[in-house]
Parts: sequence; structure tokens; C-alpha cells
Amino acid sequence: MGQNFTNFAFTPGVRDVQEKYGSRTIGERMENGPDRFLLTGEEKSFISSIDFFFLATVGSNGWPYVQYRGGPKAFLRILDERTLGFADFRGNRQYISVGNIMDESKVALILLNFPRRERLKIWGVAKVEDAADNPELTESLIAPDYPGHVERLITISIEAYDWNCQQHIRPRYTEEEIIADIERFQSHVAPEEGCERCAS
Repeated sequence: MGQNFTNFAFTPGVRDVQEKYGSRTIGERMENGPDRFLLTGEEKSFISSIDFFFLATVGSNGWPYVQYRGGPKAFLRILDERTLGFADFRGNRQYISVGNIMDESKVALILLNFPRRERLKIWGVAKVEDAADNPELTESLIAPDYPGHVERLITISIEAYDWNCQQHIRPRYTEEEIIADIERFQSHVAPEEGCERCAS
């Protein structure tokens, strides 16, 4: 088996269920699919386009936790073809994700682009460190114009990733995207000659 997402997602229990529901043949094809742990231009472009993602961690008690992470576009930085990083700002001070990572470093990310109906899943190993302990990395992860106090840095070593199909992803648009579309539309529509309402 190559190094792809099935190494982490297809547990014996998952394979048993695939067998039960008749999709084990498809699962076997995926297991023999391409290795996907080094980012290509396609993944890098996608990651640089998003301004949020979902981060899943697991606590020492075995319970999963999913957190929404948001920021300016491209706040999830590509440090190299196998490493991602982001600045962890001061928040509600519960530190659930941070504590979980310190207990169990395995994480999963889901990245979505709603207008393009694209979804990327990433499995990785995360590391947390205080921003004050690594000023060089801090400098590479902060967004200069984004308000907030950076407390920690989180880096993720990618173990595997997989693109999901578009099914059931409904397009949604940000205010910025809607305004840009309206402006593009308006630039192509000239007021009708002699119409006072259009000219006003």
C-alpha cells in the first residue's frame, strides 16, 4: 500500500463496513491509488485561496473535537511541499485544540471553497510552540494587517491528503465575492440612452 489517505482512514472496521455495503472493490482501488502527501501546484493554489478551514483533533479521553479556524485569505501558510502552518491568536482561552494536539498530535483538516464546490481533506501531525520561542517562524506566519495577538504557532506535517467529490457542496458566496460580481456586471451594462432613471 502506498502512502495515501487510506493508510489513515481505512481501519479494519471501515474495511468491514465497505465489505458489508459492497464498496470494498472501490476501497481497494483507492488503497492502490497515487501517493498524496507532497503538495502540488493545484493544492498550493487551493490552500492559498481559502480564508477558513475546520481542524479536527482528539483528546486524551478519545473524544474528537472540531474547530472552525478563520482569518485573512492564505492565513494557512504553505511552508514547504509537506508542511503547513498558521498563527494561533488569543481567543476564548479554552485551549481545547491546543491541549489535544499536545496530548495526541494527529489532526485532520477539511478545506472548502464553496463557489468552486471543492473540498480538500488533509491528515497530518501537528506541533504547537509559543510564538516568543520562534520569532523567525512567527514572522512568516503572521498577517501584518490582521488584528489579534499571536500566542502560539501551529505547524502541520502532512501525512496524506485527498480531494472529495463535489456532490452535496452547495455554492455559497462571501460579501466580497458578491460585490465583485455586481461590479463586473455593472461595468458591462451601460445606461439606456434617454432614460432618466438609468442615467441617475
